[in-house]
Amino acid sequence: MNDWHLDQRFDTSGGSVAAGSAGDGPALVLAHGWPWSSYAWHRVIPTLAQHFTVYWFDMPGFGQSEMSPPEPPSLALQGHVFGEMLDHWQLDKPAVLAHDFGGAVSLRAHLLHGRDLSQLVLMNVVAMRPWGSAFFDHVGQHIEAFQGVPPHIHRGIADAYIAGALARPIPDQDRERLLEPWLSAEGQSAFYTQFALAEEALTAEFEPLLSKMRCPVSVLWGEDDPWIPLARGEALAGALCVSLHRLSGLGHLPQLENPSLVTDAVLRTLAPQPQMVNDV
Repeated sequence: MNDWHLDQRFDTSGGSVAAGSAGDGPALVLAHGWPWSSYAWHRVIPTLAQHFTVYWFDMPGFGQSEMSPPEPPSLALQGHVFGEMLDHWQLDKPAVLAHDFGGAVSLRAHLLHGRDLSQLVLMNVVAMRPWGSAFFDHVGQHIEAFQGVPPHIHRGIADAYIAGALARPIPDQDRERLLEPWLSAEGQSAFYTQFALAEEALTAEFEPLLSKMRCPVSVLWGEDDPWIPLARGEALAGALCVSLHRLSGLGHLPQLENPSLVTDAVLRTLAPQPQMVNDV
C-alpha cells in the first residue's frame, strides 16, 4: 500500500502519535509543518515510495495525533518526538524531507540532539528568524480573543489562513482535509495554541550551528511563497553553504500545488551522492 494512511500508533513524550509507512528502499522520513499534518504529503508519497521506504507521522498537536499532549507541543518537544519516532522505526541514519516548521524540528534533532541523517532536504522551511506572516504575529499577540470565536468564524479564519499559503489553487478535497483536524473544539484550541507557542528562540538555538551540518543538505523553495519569502530561503542556503533550488510559480505548499514538480526535484536531490576522495 503506497497511499497515505495512518495505521500505526506510538506512545511518545508528546502523547499518542499516528504514523504510517510505505514502499521499499532506503529510509526517507517526511516532516510536515504548521498548520498541516502528514496528509500534506499524500500526493507525493506514491512516487517517493517507488524509490524509498517512506515514513510519516502527525506531530503531537496535529492531525490524528494527540491534540492536547502532556507537554505543550512546542518546537522543543517536537524535536525530541522526532527522535523518538526514529527509534520506534529503528532508523539510525535516514534521509529526511522537511517542510515548514518540520525544518526546524529536524534541524533541532540533528544539531541539538545528535540525531544522524544521511541527507536532509529543506523545503520552504521555518529555520531562521524572523518567522511567519503579519497575521501570524497578530494572532500570537491576541490568542485568547481568537480562541473564543464561534466555530463558524473559526472555520473561516482557518480556511483563509490555509488559502493564504498558496500561490496556485489546490484541489478542494485537499483544502478540506487540511482544515478538518482544526474544526473540533479540541482542534480549534490546538490551532491557536500553536500561535502562542511560536518562540523564535527555538530556531535561534541552532542558527549558529547551521554551518556544522553532519550530512548533505539541500534547500528547495517555492519561489512565490506568500509566508516565507524567497529571500529567506536564499539566506538559509547561504548559511548552509549550498545552492537554492527554486520551484517556479509555487507558494508555501509546493507538495500539493505541483506534486510532480516536487517529486522530480526531491528525487534528483536524493540521488546517490558522489563520494568525496581526500587527497593524501
